[in-house]
Amino acid sequence: MDEILHLRREDAPCKHVCGHGNFEYRKWSLLPRGKAGCVAGLYEIPPGKAAYPYHYHEKNEEAFYILRGEGTLKTPQGERPVRAGDFLFFPANASGAHKLTNTGEADLAYLDFDTSHEIDVAFYPDSGKIGVWGKGINQVYQTDSQVGYYDGE
Repeated sequence: MDEILHLRREDAPCKHVCGHGNFEYRKWSLLPRGKAGCVAGLYEIPPGKAAYPYHYHEKNEEAFYILRGEGTLKTPQGERPVRAGDFLFFPANASGAHKLTNTGEADLAYLDFDTSHEIDVAFYPDSGKIGVWGKGINQVYQTDSQVGYYDGE
């Protein structure tokens, strides 16, 4: 991106995800993927929900700043409470695995800043899945459904 970006939340595109059991969020894309070397979004998670399953990335680091609300952060070190004013950083490896769940009475809101490397791989330790993201590929697989390297060639 070669220009300064000045944007208000109400002018950013909003994505609302619901209907996935314990997962629901509203996301405003402040700096969408592909525009710069990072990605930025504003998330709101309703009470009792999480935005994403427990996961970590191999290429992209993530950083959250909690704006309002409270929740529980699951990491390889266990669970801990988080609340407005907390800054969270997740390295791009298994030690950065995380899941943020809203445990409060109101929406949990946070800014999410990520590096943006194409292509990225995400691992989901609780469900045995792997996700491949970028370059037109956005797919998730079970890690136990491996095929041979030359199968189908």
